[in-house]
Formats: sequence, structure tokens, C-alpha cells
Amino acid sequence: RKPPPLPRSVRTLSSMRLGAFSPTTPTAGLAQLQRARSASAKVETLYSRVQGRTLTGRRQAIRGTRVPCYSIALPESSVPLPRSIADIDNISVLGYGANLAEDHPGYLDPAYKARRQYIADLARQHEAGGAIADVDYSPEETAVWTQTYCKLRPLLEKHACREYLHLLDQCNFVEDQVPQLQDMADIIHQATGWTIRPTAGLLSPRSFLNGLAFKTFHSTQYIRHPSQPGYTPEPDVVHELLGHVPMLANQHYADLMQCIGIASIGASKAELWHLTKVYWYTVEFGAVKEGGDVKGFGAGVLSSSDELEWFGRHGTPDGPRIEDLDPFGKLPKIDYKGGVQPVYFALDSFADGLELLRSYSDAVTLDHGVGYIDAALHTPRVRL
Repeated sequence: RKPPPLPRSVRTLSSMRLGAFSPTTPTAGLAQLQRARSASAKVETLYSRVQGRTLTGRRQAIRGTRVPCYSIALPESSVPLPRSIADIDNISVLGYGANLAEDHPGYLDPAYKARRQYIADLARQHEAGGAIADVDYSPEETAVWTQTYCKLRPLLEKHACREYLHLLDQCNFVEDQVPQLQDMADIIHQATGWTIRPTAGLLSPRSFLNGLAFKTFHSTQYIRHPSQPGYTPEPDVVHELLGHVPMLANQHYADLMQCIGIASIGASKAELWHLTKVYWYTVEFGAVKEGGDVKGFGAGVLSSSDELEWFGRHGTPDGPRIEDLDPFGKLPKIDYKGGVQPVYFALDSFADGLELLRSYSDAVTLDHGVGYIDAALHTPRVRL
């Protein structure tokens, strides 16, 4: 049976990789899109049987068949559509503001709270595109960096992927000095065109993921509480520097992150939550196959000694599972406070992972009349 015709008012979907199409008839447009999509070897059959249904959502599963759908529907008025990085909020934070929550290690430490407030204010004063203010880290804060870095370094040599280790050396980290964000931003901008923007704390998933579409990584500058140097319930500058920054100088990895950001623009709440999982199981806790083994590249793995040691036990009866990543499928529930991950999702390579995430982003990205990011050319484009 033939697929039902598209509504007359359907707009053209902007495709970053396969090119935009302008169908003369709805059915011709669908046929053209079907032919273009079939060229992507990384996506299992996205167009199959659609019986008696009208394509009205972004993407929906019909009787178990994955079908990317498109519609004219603009996002709800509550969904922001940023035109530039300046439109994205870097101030409103979740979970742990300067006052902290009762389960935070620094909750009963007024001096630590005051320090956090001072550093958060630096982020509030920052203007998008401007230089990032340096933080004069105290001897106590530097000691936390030193202890964490020295403990992680031998574990990274053993369990981190080769791309990370190569870029880690280029960052020129030293054990007795906390790196400054602006220095790191200069390194990654020269390598991939990305930049770093300071934030007052943990951003909402929408704000954070939207920033990735504009090749901007939002980073904290405060350091975890000294009572628990091996643990932080939220991202801190140790996590950002040792976990995220080196890999942002790898073009395939940076483009992979941008694809997740592109797909988040105008996403519904349900879509955004799935994208958060995709981000979690790649950028935060991702793994990559390497020479018959599996190595870690996710920031949550690389910045935690406990996580790295646990990850290193994969392939043993009592170790974590390794599975292939499928961004189109259902992903496990995120457990923020449940300890180490029971399963890690592996890419065949960063090049293959980029193609997979590009295909996913193509399948869910709509043209809202605001514009889109061309990941292939690394160029933001906005239509007014």
C-alpha cells in the first residue's frame, strides 16, 4: 500500500548532509527523501511501511518500524529557538546553585559557598564571545586539582582512547596549577573552531545542548569540595578540564557533539530527554573500539578514578557490559547518583560515530523558519 500523501501545508525539511529538497508534489517529495535517506549506510531502514497514518510528528515508531516524520508545526511558544549563542541562558542553573543542596559535600561550609558565589558571579558578568576571566585558585583548590590529576594520570594511560591521550599531551596540563578556561578555549578553537563559555553551574539540558549547536561548550570554573576530592555531585572545573576539554580538539568528536546540539533545537520535552540520554551515553560515558579492545572517551569516565577502574573491568564476569550505540533505539534510564555505570555504549570509531549521529540528527531536525546549523561545513546559518 502506498504511503498516505503529506498535508498540503508541509514545509520542506532542511537536511544538513543530504541537501534540501523542494518537491513539486507531496508524494514526489517523499519519494525524493526516501531515495536520499537510503544512501546513508549507517541508518537501518528508516522508511518502510506506513499504513493508514499521516506523517505528523518529528519522528515516531509505527508498529515497531522507525519512521522519521516531518510536519509544518512550529514548536510551542515555550520552546526557545536561539539564533545565536547569546540567546542561550548560561546563568540559570539546576540542582546546585551557590547555596548548594543538603546532600552536597560543601553544604555546611560557608567559606566554600562564598567562593562558589564569587566564581558564579564571574560567569554572570561574562559576555558571549568575550574573553573568559581567570580565576586565582587558592592553594587548597590547587591541591584538589593536584590530587585528582595525579591519581587519574596512570589510569588514563591504561584505559583512555588514543585520541584523548594524544590531545591530553597537547593541553600541557601540570599537576601544580589549575588550567584557565581561556587558555583551553584558545587551544580547541584553533583545532576545531569550538569555544568555551563559562556558566554559573549545571545548566538545564535544553540550554546546554542548544549551546552545542553553536559549537560552544558551557563550562564551570569552581572546584569540588576538598573534603571529597575524588567525588563531585555536579560538573566542576576538574571534570570539565580532564574529561571534556582534550576531546573537543578532535574534529570528529566535536562534530558529533554538534550533531546532538542541532537535534536539540526546537525539540519537544520527550525528544529532548532522549537527546540527553544520547549525550549521556556518548559524551559523558562513551567508549570506542580500539585494536580489539574498548577504550573510554566519555568525560564522566575519564575524570573519575572509580569510574575508570570499573570501566577497565569490562569483559570480565563481574565487570560492566559493552554494547553498540543505537541513538534511534531506547536507551537505559539515566541514574545520576547510582554510582558507576552498569553498561557503556561503544562506537566503532569516531568517524563512524559521527556518521551515525549525523544520520540521527538529520532524521529529527526540522526547519522552523528560524534556521539550522550546517554541521558538515561547521557554519551557523540563520534565515530571517
